[in-house]
Amino acid sequence: MTLSLINRRRALTASAALLATSAFAKDDPMTPDLILYNGKLTTLDRANPNATAVAITNGVFSAVSSDSGIMKLIGPKTQVIDLKGKRVLPGLNDSHTHLIRGGLNYLMELRWDGVKSVADALDMLKAQVAVTPAPQWVRVVGGFSEYQFAEKRLPTLEEINAIAPNTPVFILHLYDRALLNQAALRAVGYDKNTPNPPGGEIQRDSAGNPTGLLIARPNALILYATLAKGPKLSPADQVISTRHYMKELNRLGITSVIDAGGGFQNYPEDYDTIGTLAANDQLTVRIAYNLFTQNKGKELEDFQTWTKLVKPGQGDAMYRHNGAGEMLVFSAADFEDFKEPRPELSATLEDELYAVTKHLVENRWPFRIHGTYDESISRFLDVFERVNAEIPFGDLHWIIDHAETISPRNIDRIKALGGGIAVQHRMAYQGEAFVARYGVKAAEQTPPVKRMIDADLPVGMGTDATRVASYNPWVGLYWLISGKTLGGLSLYSAQNRLDREEAVRLYTEGSAWFSTENGRKGALKVGQYADLIVLPQDLMSMPEHDIKDLYSSLTIVGGKVVHAQDEFKPLAPPPLPISPDWSPVRTFGGYQHKKADVTSLDRISRVACACGSDCTVHGHAHGQAYASNVPAHNLRDFWGVLGCACFA
Repeated sequence: MTLSLINRRRALTASAALLATSAFAKDDPMTPDLILYNGKLTTLDRANPNATAVAITNGVFSAVSSDSGIMKLIGPKTQVIDLKGKRVLPGLNDSHTHLIRGGLNYLMELRWDGVKSVADALDMLKAQVAVTPAPQWVRVVGGFSEYQFAEKRLPTLEEINAIAPNTPVFILHLYDRALLNQAALRAVGYDKNTPNPPGGEIQRDSAGNPTGLLIARPNALILYATLAKGPKLSPADQVISTRHYMKELNRLGITSVIDAGGGFQNYPEDYDTIGTLAANDQLTVRIAYNLFTQNKGKELEDFQTWTKLVKPGQGDAMYRHNGAGEMLVFSAADFEDFKEPRPELSATLEDELYAVTKHLVENRWPFRIHGTYDESISRFLDVFERVNAEIPFGDLHWIIDHAETISPRNIDRIKALGGGIAVQHRMAYQGEAFVARYGVKAAEQTPPVKRMIDADLPVGMGTDATRVASYNPWVGLYWLISGKTLGGLSLYSAQNRLDREEAVRLYTEGSAWFSTENGRKGALKVGQYADLIVLPQDLMSMPEHDIKDLYSSLTIVGGKVVHAQDEFKPLAPPPLPISPDWSPVRTFGGYQHKKADVTSLDRISRVACACGSDCTVHGHAHGQAYASNVPAHNLRDFWGVLGCACFA
């Protein structure tokens, strides 16, 4: 008997007397499809802050109350789930991420998100190199920081080349650099005659040959342009990859996102995959997408074309258009790289941004713009105020993204124009670099989240995943609550930290404003979308240090179970296939809460040495072998490293 049937029988028995006289005992069309009870619900509904049970009908919450109040609604077709006293939150909503691009690539990327040491990262790299076929690359594309590693450093080029002499390896670290082994340099064609591109540096040795280090100085174009030279997944595999990425987000409690576009993400062609999944009702994350200009010098033309093709809000509750940005004009791009000085933006910024902004406001398109530094934001606001004087913004939902160093004056200017600020946990990954350049005092209000909230400004929380920070929302919640980086550096005093409910509110109710869906999502409230997550530990009382390792035991989107594990595992949807078969996700999964175990390495390493199991004569352990130097003291591992000749 399934868990849901057991719980349904228990609930029916408990409420038999109520059912005897209830109209819901008949097959009423308003009978709940799903009831969840016996929980600790953080509803975020100020009029009904705490509850223990919810009823869901036709994909929305139809009742939020006590167990006794909800149980009397059970009908003959109602599924009932016992929450077993677990903490329940509204589904998390990432107000600034790059799901569409990330999904197209997820199954071919090795993720170092959450890996604890360089040694572990290199073990994973070594195992993946062993099974990656030519001409594919091994790619580690963001989501980690050198400060998360116990060694507080990145892998060296020497270490990477020793592991992978022939397989191209590309490792992207934040916005600041990429590490390419010699095979990758050959694959992209970089040699001593390759000039430095504008805004980037190819590091060279004394003979003028590229070393493999690419430096973003002052922008990340060289990093992304180089990555774009690599092979892509087939269209069929991109569909599978996107579904796996959504499944990974569901596992971490994400039920909605706002996709901020991205470099080398062209509309409409690069949206075909996500559009197909939406048309086939295969989305498990609600997506509102922004359009990001791709043509420097022709930004206005891009938006003039797009405003004729699609309207804000076009789509449905699972997939809808959300406006323009985060790139509006290339001259306004102030990508943060706190290891480098703040970039000086072009003198053409104001005229170019004015033309695009005016066109968007005339067409009532919400927009967002990437703004890290207060100096940049000041110039943007000068333009926005000029446009607003000519064509009032009104209730147009427009956004400043990031805002790490924004001043109180500019917060007030955004408030006066009716805008909002989307913040991300990028400082959890780069706080140490910021402090090294600007000092401890400057870092204390970077960004000034409390000041934004006190100004009654719309504030939403997100990640900026996958290439900069990780897609894991719990790292962001840990950062908001503790004020600490992944490396353990304490950035903020209590005056710029949030309590646990405030932090959750930014990731739910707060983010809903940024897709013009406030009031429709973000709370466990009657009439709102039935999106919720059930946690394995109680966020409101668990040790602060453990928050970054949370996940969801049960994730529901629109009343449907999209992820289930732990005691709810019998409710889980069927597993998805993984393709291609060399995908790093097959072995390592996504976010690494723990060190990859030897059994996982064993499985991938058997493929590499072409034997179906451990050697029956010498008994070598493949995973230990691939992660070791020659261990002369241990014959079991010794044979594995050298490669025995009896792969029978």
